[in-house]
Amino acid sequence: MPAIAIRHLSKTFEQKGNSVEALRDISLDIEEGDIYGIIGMSGAGKSTLVRCLNYLERPTSGEVIIGGRDLGTLTEKELREQRSDIAMIFQHFNLLMQKSVLDNVCFPMQIAKKKKDEAKKRALELLETVGLADKADAYPAQLSGGQKQRVAIARALATDPKILLCDEATSALDPQTTQSILALLKEINRKFGITIVIITHQMSVIREICSHVAILDEGRVAEEGLVSEIFS
Repeated sequence: MPAIAIRHLSKTFEQKGNSVEALRDISLDIEEGDIYGIIGMSGAGKSTLVRCLNYLERPTSGEVIIGGRDLGTLTEKELREQRSDIAMIFQHFNLLMQKSVLDNVCFPMQIAKKKKDEAKKRALELLETVGLADKADAYPAQLSGGQKQRVAIARALATDPKILLCDEATSALDPQTTQSILALLKEINRKFGITIVIITHQMSVIREICSHVAILDEGRVAEEGLVSEIFS
């Protein structure tokens, strides 16, 4: 069974009496342990799709099945539990500016009621993993863009997710920093076996890191398959 199965997914937004079809009849299988790319121009529906994968956005129709569970059939409580398996990183990092790097990584573990000592130990291990052990006491304003994204990745890993969603995670970074973040994501995928879904408009990112890709065009899947086949 795939890690994520998307079946006939559609999403329509109602805006001032008009209907906007953001997603139209999307069906995809994302296998466990894969690094899967979703690419398209601005407005193609990529960010709407990634938000439907963890039900931050409820689809108008269709199914999202994760770990054999249809998210649409879950209660709010069950959905919150399921979301602990699905972490997300964003283009603009979404760090808490008034908290230190260490406290940012501890934050999701505090919400999950983990003991303070355990949370701190785990956070330090994760900062080691992302190469920022020496920045534990720094604040986000003192970090470069690449370092901020590394903190965001460490924070995302704090709940031991099975799936990591990356929404334009390298778009705000320069090419060299992008390369280092992609190398880190590859290493995390190899080390922890986490399924990674990368939403991007950068073809170079897909080429560098993904094994499979879906190309979105006006809310539809225009093409999908192995990166090597699609790009050839």
